Amino acid sequence: MTTTGREVHLVARPVGEPKPADFSVVERVAEQPGAGEILVRNEWLSVDPYMRGRMNDVKSYVPPFRLGQAMDGGAVGTVIASESPEIPVGTSVLHGLGWREYATLPAAKARVVDVDRAPAQAYLGVLGITGLTAYAGLKEIAPVRAGDVVFVSGAAGAVGTVAGQIARHLGASRVIGSAGGPEKAARLRADFGYDAAVDYRAGDVEGQLAAAAPDGIDVYFDNVGGDHLRAAIGALRNHGRVALCGAIAQYNATGPTPGPDNLALAIGKRLTLRGFIVGDHSDLMPEYTAQATGWLANGELKVEETVVSGIENAPDAFLGLLRGANTGKMLVRL
Repeated sequence: MTTTGREVHLVARPVGEPKPADFSVVERVAEQPGAGEILVRNEWLSVDPYMRGRMNDVKSYVPPFRLGQAMDGGAVGTVIASESPEIPVGTSVLHGLGWREYATLPAAKARVVDVDRAPAQAYLGVLGITGLTAYAGLKEIAPVRAGDVVFVSGAAGAVGTVAGQIARHLGASRVIGSAGGPEKAARLRADFGYDAAVDYRAGDVEGQLAAAAPDGIDVYFDNVGGDHLRAAIGALRNHGRVALCGAIAQYNATGPTPGPDNLALAIGKRLTLRGFIVGDHSDLMPEYTAQATGWLANGELKVEETVVSGIENAPDAFLGLLRGANTGKMLVRL
């Protein structure tokens, strides 16, 4: 049986902000699985900020996307053909060949997921790399201690909406988040456990943070960089900790971007600024999954998703993500 599906190719390397013409939707015949392989009908795709870096032809912790070939990323789907006894037809799996409707891959590269325990798309978000990123950052990289004041930038995004709630579970006494616009700022307080919100579109991030945390902060989870990192360095108390997760403020920059001009404060304050890649912390997944599943079941962890339908709209979903169009996890439903 021939299975035909569509996939998204990167056809030009963006200069500055990506545009629709940088992508192409191509129809292809899916490869039938060979020995030890499975064919998956993808049902949910993840689009994530780190993918912007992969569109540049530069060396990084993950290889760049190749021009004229299907992009990849997190996906969840159902096995429709199998040459693996470990993963039979009908199994739901998580894997890394997203941006396409059908994926053929070694069974060893797929992870079986329980869609009776949680919705399939949760394994791309709160029960997947998204949730683990927030947990690793606040548990190991910039560990939250009882009574800490925590600041999270990009707090209305996929990682940020989870991070604020995890900080509270880890003992934070006050959690402050930044988001773009009054509506998102209000939702941080109403829906995601934040005590205060900084609306970066209103300007003066430093002043807003000082008003929200007049006695300073202990932990900063950085998804943005730029003026947010500068403000956090100014607000951090002695021996403060920073988890450097992302720097979306500079992802579309066409030249080098300056670092915070107050970095010397890190010396006198004895700050710890540590970058991290979530893949280095996969050992925490069982621990995190057990806790997060309980929090979800008890209603102690709220999840938000922004869903775009259709593989043909995956590029628009990604472009919207970079512009802050999402609240919570940005997903493409096929």
